[in-house]
Amino acid sequence: MRKTPPPHLDLETPFWQAGLHHVAGLDEAGRGAWAGPVAAAAVILPPNAGIIKKLQGVRDSKQMTARQREHWASVIQTHAAAWAVGFASPQEIDKIRIVSATRLAMGRALEQLCQQQQYLLIDALLLPNIEISQTAIIRGDSISLSIAAASVLAKTTRDALMASMDNTHPGYQFARHKGYGTRKHQAALARLGPCDIHRKSFAPIRVLIEKGTE
Repeated sequence: MRKTPPPHLDLETPFWQAGLHHVAGLDEAGRGAWAGPVAAAAVILPPNAGIIKKLQGVRDSKQMTARQREHWASVIQTHAAAWAVGFASPQEIDKIRIVSATRLAMGRALEQLCQQQQYLLIDALLLPNIEISQTAIIRGDSISLSIAAASVLAKTTRDALMASMDNTHPGYQFARHKGYGTRKHQAALARLGPCDIHRKSFAPIRVLIEKGTE
């Protein structure tokens, strides 16, 4: 099996060399889940090639184990020039749909950054309501170190939030599946029905609600 090369700084470096030192990478987590918010992180790395050594274990969060993500999330938070995580709630997802909600979460992350962004590198999406120059990059979390770092922070922050939902919404095992449509989640839904953090506009949840009202 061919090993995937690590994310790099080839996208960030030209902007740094042009004097744009505040380049933010953005990525989301939880877009496909059936429950809970969608999270988005924004990360600005210091404009120094040495950061790649400090973050040498950072990858697209989907290519990392939970333990690896937790470790490297802490390292990212220590060495990033700035970082923030924003959310859009299940109710907002139902109201404006998931793509718009993902953009909303990204905008909220950017608003929380302690440094003014000069350019945005975004995994797959553009943010038309944000008046900052930007580039959408397909599979950006496997290419750009800034985006990969954002993917790790979005994933770990959302996972921690969903784990806490086990206390407020017992029986669904949110700590285990984080709101995704696993068999255990489906079994819990069949037994308990949807709760207030389920995304009512998503087809599997909508069908359950419709059956319950027949």
